[in-house]
Amino acid sequence: MDYRFATPEDTPLILYFIKELASYEKMLDEVVADEATLREWIFEKKKAEVIFALENGKEVGFALFFHNFSTFLGRAGIYLEDLFVMPEYRGKGYGKGLLKVLAQITVERGCGRLEWSCLDWNKPSIDFYLSLGAEPMKDWTVYRISGDTLQELAKG
Repeated sequence: MDYRFATPEDTPLILYFIKELASYEKMLDEVVADEATLREWIFEKKKAEVIFALENGKEVGFALFFHNFSTFLGRAGIYLEDLFVMPEYRGKGYGKGLLKVLAQITVERGCGRLEWSCLDWNKPSIDFYLSLGAEPMKDWTVYRISGDTLQELAKG
């Protein structure tokens, strides 16, 4: 199995994988990202990174991640925003391989942890993560402010 970091030329492919993941999660109507926005934020502003899993040179899965920070650990971590393997390539080790590469990057960069969120109904993914030794954070709830609510809060 081969893996590679995305380049700016991969922006259409990144958007494709994002939409495939959103479709799987029944959230395709929430995707407003476009190629220009992804190119700006991933490659120009360098706010995220993408790794592809390859089979015979073809991209069959991807992971999009970025650095976060733990004040308790006093160091950065890696937050996995998206992990997706095309359905016809699942069960071949690509998802585990992507997480292994991310774990290696986390360790190489001296980061304190690798973490992500998963939809509560996504039992196949939850079972997969548990099989790798991942621990659900049962005492934590994710909160979000976005859209009009974000704009109103920013105005004060």
